[in-house]
Amino acid sequence: MQKILNTVDRTLAAVENSMIVALVTIMVIMAFTQVLLRNFFDSGILWGDIFLRHLVLWVGFIGASLATRDEKHISIDALSRLASLRVLPYVKFITDVATITVCIILANAGYKFVASEKAANTILFKVTGLGDMPAWIFQLIIPLGFGLIAFRFILKFVERIWHIIQPSAQN
Repeated sequence: MQKILNTVDRTLAAVENSMIVALVTIMVIMAFTQVLLRNFFDSGILWGDIFLRHLVLWVGFIGASLATRDEKHISIDALSRLASLRVLPYVKFITDVATITVCIILANAGYKFVASEKAANTILFKVTGLGDMPAWIFQLIIPLGFGLIAFRFILKFVERIWHIIQPSAQN
C-alpha cells in the first residue's frame, strides 16, 4: 500500500514540477517581452498582462498542491502542537478530514463558477490569429487546484490511516 501511495505521490509531483517550470518560463519570457516592447517600441501585447495574471493563479494552485505534499502548506496547528505524540495521529486524522471537506466544497464552488463563466461565454482576451480566448479555460485551475489539494490530503489521510492500522509499516 505504501509503495502505491509513494508512486502516485511522486508521479503527481513530477507532473506538477514540470508544469510549474513550464508556466514560470512562459511568464518570464512574456514579462520580459512586454518590458522590451513597452520601453523600446512604445507598444506591447494587449492581452499579455491579463494572461500573466492568470498564469500566476495556475502557478499558485500547483505550488499549493506541492506544498501540501511536503506538509508545508499554511495551517492552523495549535491543536497538533498541544497534542501528545500518542494522540497526534488522531488529531491529524480529524484535521485532514476537515481540510478535505473544505477543499471539496471549494472545488465544487469553483466548478460552478467556471460553468457559469462558460455558459455566459465570457471572453478573457482576443489573440490575433487565434481569436477569442474564453475565460473559463484559464479559470479551470480553481476547481482543479482545490481538487488537487484535496487529493493530496486524501493521500496523506490514507497514509495516516495505514500507519494507525499497521504501525510497523512506518519508515
